[in-house]
Amino acid sequence: MSGSRAAIRYAKAVLSLATDQQSAEAVNSDMKSIANAIAESEDLNQMLQSPVVRSSDKKAVLLAIFKNSNITTNNLLDTLIANKRVPLLNEVALSYIHLYDELRGSQVASVTTAIPLTEDLKTKVLAKVKELTGKDAEVENIIDESILGGFILRVGDIQYNASIANKLDKLKREFTLN
Repeated sequence: MSGSRAAIRYAKAVLSLATDQQSAEAVNSDMKSIANAIAESEDLNQMLQSPVVRSSDKKAVLLAIFKNSNITTNNLLDTLIANKRVPLLNEVALSYIHLYDELRGSQVASVTTAIPLTEDLKTKVLAKVKELTGKDAEVENIIDESILGGFILRVGDIQYNASIANKLDKLKREFTLN
C-alpha cells in the first residue's frame, strides 16, 4: 500500500513539473512507453524489482532503452534510482498516465464485447460514454465470448451492462421468483 502511495506522490510531482515546463504531453508519451515496455518484458520487470542488480546497472539499462525520453522523464529516472525506488517505476508511470488523463478531462472506457468492436460501434460507445459522464474517453476493447452479445461498458465507477448474458440472467431470476 505504501508503495502505491509513494508512486502517486512521484507521479503528481512529475506531472506538476511537466505542466510547469509545458512538457506534460511528451512525458505522458514517455510514461506510456515505459508502462508498455515493462508490461511486455518480464526480464525488464524482474531487473527493476531485483535488489541484486546494482542501481548503476539499472540506470544504464533504463537510459539505453528510453534514450529519446524527455528531460523530465530522465530526471524522474535519476530520482527513483537515487532514492532506491526504481521498483516503483511501473506504478509511477501508470499513476502519471491516470493523473494526466484526469487533468485533461479524459478517461479510458473499458468495453467488453463478444466480438471485436467495429469503428461504427466504437463511435456509438464513445457517444454513450459522453452521455453518461460528460467527458471524452479512449476505448479499450476486451473480448469475452461468454457475454454472448451486446456489451458491458465500464468507465471509472460507472458500469452499463447491455449484454445478452445479463438479460438472460434477469429473465431466469424472474421465472424462478414466480
